[in-house]
Amino acid sequence: MPELHAMYIRERKYILFLLSFYVLGWGFTSYKTIFLGLILGTSLSLFNLWSMASRVQKFGDAVVQGKKARSLGMFLRMFAAVLGVAIALKFPEYFHLISVILGLMTTYVVIMIDLFFQTFQKRK
Repeated sequence: MPELHAMYIRERKYILFLLSFYVLGWGFTSYKTIFLGLILGTSLSLFNLWSMASRVQKFGDAVVQGKKARSLGMFLRMFAAVLGVAIALKFPEYFHLISVILGLMTTYVVIMIDLFFQTFQKRK
């Protein structure tokens, strides 16, 4: 499982780096609602990444110990996504809905890009 933890730390760094760009975009451009939507969606996406990583760790530990494994928390991740969309719908003057949805998908894009780079590095 150390490999999983290292992957989580790497992806968390990438997402925090993206969030810093979004904050700069919010602060220095006139596209405030778009960048706030990206910040909200990506923050919830980072929460989902953390939730999934911790639950997979607990799941793996339970399997190794021969105990009954709990769920991986799909309901919690779906609730976070619905919460982000509900906030964007409630406050459209602050959050751009499409940006929130794109932000929610950020983790999956980062995971795919990280997988591509790690596969490429292992082949060298």
